[in-house]
Amino acid sequence: MFKKILLASDGSTHAQRAAEKAVHLAQLDRGEPVTIAYVVDGATSKSDVLSQGSKELIELKRRERLNETEQFFEKEDVPYEVKILKGEPGPTLIKFANENEFDLVIIGSRGLNSLQEMVLGSVSHKVAKHVQCPVMIVK
Repeated sequence: MFKKILLASDGSTHAQRAAEKAVHLAQLDRGEPVTIAYVVDGATSKSDVLSQGSKELIELKRRERLNETEQFFEKEDVPYEVKILKGEPGPTLIKFANENEFDLVIIGSRGLNSLQEMVLGSVSHKVAKHVQCPVMIVK
């Protein structure tokens, strides 16, 4: 049914619940590895550079945010790949999903920045509106 799945993740609780759904669907129909996308926006990128310094340490810190998600995929024996993207989360996820022709995008209903969601509108809403495939928003 869904052979090519994109999971948008930022390490939040909602993203972890979305990961559980991605694993479940991937187990039903063994297709390609699930792509886990983590988007680093400009403010986060600047903050990382100022606080961490080295590129290797920055990359390690970013991967740590996905550690729980990756451990869950490994525990459930579901193949995955991680893509760290740079840009504004909504448009970056939309572009990546559309350019790579995913069968399904799974995203949590809220991310780490709930204030931004209230002020600017949620990333999940933007993704659902503009991605050219089915989108599952997980509460």
